[in-house]
Amino acid sequence: MVDALAAGADFDDAWLSRIEDASINASAPPQQLWMDGWLLRFNPGKAKRARCINAVAAGRLALDEKLAQAQAAYTRAALPLVVRITRFTQPPQLDSLLAERGYTVLDDTRVMVCPALPRNHGAMLKSLPAGLRWVPLAATDYAQTVGEMRGSPADQRAAHAQRLAMSPVPYQGFGIQREEDGTTLACGQFAREADLVGLYDVYTHPAARKQGLAQLLCERLLSLAVNAGGRTGYLQVEGDNLAARRLYNRLGFAEGYSYHYRERPA
Repeated sequence: MVDALAAGADFDDAWLSRIEDASINASAPPQQLWMDGWLLRFNPGKAKRARCINAVAAGRLALDEKLAQAQAAYTRAALPLVVRITRFTQPPQLDSLLAERGYTVLDDTRVMVCPALPRNHGAMLKSLPAGLRWVPLAATDYAQTVGEMRGSPADQRAAHAQRLAMSPVPYQGFGIQREEDGTTLACGQFAREADLVGLYDVYTHPAARKQGLAQLLCERLLSLAVNAGGRTGYLQVEGDNLAARRLYNRLGFAEGYSYHYRERPA
């Protein structure tokens, strides 16, 4: 069956490569290593993009030799070896080469883009429902808040907080809270690099879903980003999360490209 949401606009590869670069920068952890064209990341948090290999250049070593060196590095870090595969991966046939070696596919993910964010977002903002408030969240508070809602263990929350606090592309995180008890019902953050704005970690408490809070949250994040100089938006969403993809369609985002991971067999 054809995925009705999969068909996006015909975006230029050179322009999409800027989005890819920005997303790599925005997810940069302090624990990373450059190895013969591969960017190895070792953050022990939940996000695979911060603990995987980004094969951004072909390099000079033979593939099996490079995989052996990478495996040794991930063994030292006590993390599984995971390779992120995009349309920009080098060499282009890396996905099929890893499949031949038994590497399994994980996490079909779509990168959605909005080439021109509306300049009048602020004028279109809706008020929050009665009893709710909009609050900024510092990096540590944000990682703790979203980690609690996701049920992430303490070590993953700590790794997330460290990555956000030390990111070369500063994040701004916000939440929608219930005034009576301070419970966060939805949260999200954005990272702006020049005119490119990435939305990250948008999450709604399970008990508060289907109430329009995610759309209110994203509209406010985009408004703040535009006011700060953002012109182009991007985000990453799981391929099977159709509800989220429809929400982002309504906000003016279309699919730009997809990526997935290959994990070394046990």
